[in-house]
Order: sequence, then C-alpha cells, then structure tokens
Amino acid sequence: MLIRLIIFLMLCCMALPLIAQTDAETEQSSEAGAGAQQKLMRLYIDADNSISRNATQSIYRGIYTALQEHDFQLQGYQFEIVIRDHRGNSSRSKVNLKSFLEDDQGLLVFGGLHSPPLLANKAFINQQKILLLDPWAAAAPITRSNGVDNWIYRLSVDDSKAGEFITAHAVDEEGFRQPYLLLENTGWGRSNEKNMLKALADRGIEVAGIGWFNWSLGKYNAKTMLRQARQSGADVIFLVANAPEGKVLLQAMAEDPSLSLPVRSHWGITGGDFAIDVSAEARALADLKFIQTRFSFFELPRAPLAEQVLQQARINFDGLVSPRDIKAPAGFIHAYDLTRVLIAAIQQAGLSGDVVTDRANIRDALNNLQVSVKGLIKTYKQPFTAYLPQRPDAHEALGLSDLRMAYFNQQGNIILESE
Repeated sequence: MLIRLIIFLMLCCMALPLIAQTDAETEQSSEAGAGAQQKLMRLYIDADNSISRNATQSIYRGIYTALQEHDFQLQGYQFEIVIRDHRGNSSRSKVNLKSFLEDDQGLLVFGGLHSPPLLANKAFINQQKILLLDPWAAAAPITRSNGVDNWIYRLSVDDSKAGEFITAHAVDEEGFRQPYLLLENTGWGRSNEKNMLKALADRGIEVAGIGWFNWSLGKYNAKTMLRQARQSGADVIFLVANAPEGKVLLQAMAEDPSLSLPVRSHWGITGGDFAIDVSAEARALADLKFIQTRFSFFELPRAPLAEQVLQQARINFDGLVSPRDIKAPAGFIHAYDLTRVLIAAIQQAGLSGDVVTDRANIRDALNNLQVSVKGLIKTYKQPFTAYLPQRPDAHEALGLSDLRMAYFNQQGNIILESE
C-alpha cells in the first residue's frame, strides 16, 4: 500500500500544470482556449518561475494583455500561453525546449530573465529552428550567430549597448573615474565584462578591479568582495547581478557602511523582490541607480495606449490596482510590445496549422515587417531584419536611444531619471 501511495503521489505531481499563474489568470487562460481545441496554437514561456517568479509572471502578463486585445484569436486560431519553469538551469531549459518541439500546436517560445540558458542552448535553438522571442535576457551573444541561421529575436536591453550606456552615464555625466566591476560569474557577467571594459577603454579609463560571484552569494563573501572594492581605491561599483545576489550585496553595505560605494547596476536586480527586501535606507546608502528602457507607467501624463493597457491589466489580474503592483515591470512592458510585434508578423504571414511551416513564415515576416507597430516604448518600424554576421543588431528591436537610468523611490517603485 505504501508503495502504491508513493507512486500515486508522484503521478499527481507530474500531472500538475506548469502554468504558474494566479487562480483568476488560470481560469482566464483556460476559457480563452475552450471550444477551439481543433484550431489551437500555444505560446511557451521557458523561464525561471521559482526564484525569479516575479519576472516570469510579468512576462506572462504582458503577453496575455497583448493577446487579449485580439480575444486570443489570430488567423482563425485560438492562442494559449504555457509556462515551463527551468529554475535558471540550462539543462532543464533544454528539456523544456525538447518538450516544446514535441507539441504540434507549439508555435514559438518566449525566453525569461536569465541569459545563461539561452547562451547554453543557442546552437540547439538555431539548429532545431525554434522561433524564440527574448523580452528580458540581455547577454549580447544571444541574438548573434556565426552564420545566417538565427532564430532568436530580442526586444530588451542588449549588453553590447548596456555596458556603453552605464559607463557613459557614470563616467561622462557623473564624473566617476575608478569603477570596480562586480559581476555574476556566468555568460551574462562575462558579456558585460567585455562590453564595460571596452566602453571604459574608449574613454582611457582602467578599472580599479574586478570581482566575480556565483549564485547563492553569502553575506560573508559579499563583505569580502566589498572590502576588496574599497581597498582598490574604487569610487563606484558597476554591478551585474540578479535580485538575490544584489540584495545580499546591498544588505552587506547597510550592515557595514564603511564598505559602501555608489552602485550603478544592470537591471537584473529588478526581477525579484529586491526593493522589498532592501530597505530605502540601504538603497540610499548605495546611491543605487540602474538601467531600464524608456517607458514607465509612473510617467505622467500617460499616452492613450499606456492608459488603455493599464486599465486592462487592472481588470485582468487580481491585486493589480496601480503601476506599483506591476512587479518586475520590464518583463510586462517588453513582453507586451514584443507580442504586438509578433501579432503583426502572424497577420502578415498567415497560419497554415503546420507549426514548422508557420515558424519559418513568421520568421520571414519578422525580418521584413511591412506595418508599423505601436508599443509602450515606441512605435516599431521594421524592428528586425534578416540576420547576417556583419549586421549584428539585425535581431535587436531596441538601441541606445531607448535606454534610461532609473532608481527606486522610497516606496520601492522604479522611477526613470529625466532625459
């Protein structure tokens, strides 16, 4: 009996849906697909829905809101969203991608916050011709291939621009001269090291030092790294971290203010509960600023589209009353805009019902979009073109002019600095 009970419980766990939403959102998604099982398309999200759940849920909500504008129906097909949780693990992500390929109604995949799974599986994605849309992960190599067979498109920050932007703001505008790089020890961190060092070298500046940390950074190691940064003579820290590790570093500063330095950060810290777990006083001690794209629901007056999207989000999602309730807002904003671009490409390409053919046709449409698409960040006019190695930005929808620096206010809301 005990063995049967264990087997039964294991089967139940395996059967649990991986669509990690609130109950209300699950009901809405189920209703959207009801009665259309014969003509159904699924959009997958392969992301960390555990530690970085806020970012993944924000991406889901952005996609959902854009699809809802079309009642989840395009070209006679009903659309559903499926979340697969890779938990930041590249091997688990590959399993999810293989599972996606087995779904003859799986049209394409959205990526999540983490760059390493996309970097590790980039060759597999391109070889298998998986159409993948990236609304967050920023490592520069993600959208760049040695050949023309490139199936990854990004509407997000691109580290080849982020390093330059953070450096320009800190050095050219604020006058810092001795930055210390604190970098996540992953492909994302190494991508930023390369681009930040180049941006600094272009200005004749050498770094005071470089420190590397792994995921699950502890407070003791954080203090050791901060002490090394202080001893190097640095006048600012360039931080490339996600929320868990960024939180530990700033809390370590708060516990020992003698270790504090101004922090200019990548935006990975905005993907979790950083502003909840790190006090306003700790954030102020670090003079924390970080990169974002150039749209915020907090900026007034809101454009008509932004007001419409916010009002619809209030209806869609329980507990969402004001912009401060949109956690990890970059995920929502980018996923909404990217889904609008996708919808325009689907309408241009049409759908045959054969997902392999449809992926190729949508890819062709993305490379040559014939209509402008109004989004929250901007209006997109041919955001992508066919990829060639000599056109490294062909699959990048955003550029330097779309970036801004931002900060958390006292309430933990993300506020863009004025241009």
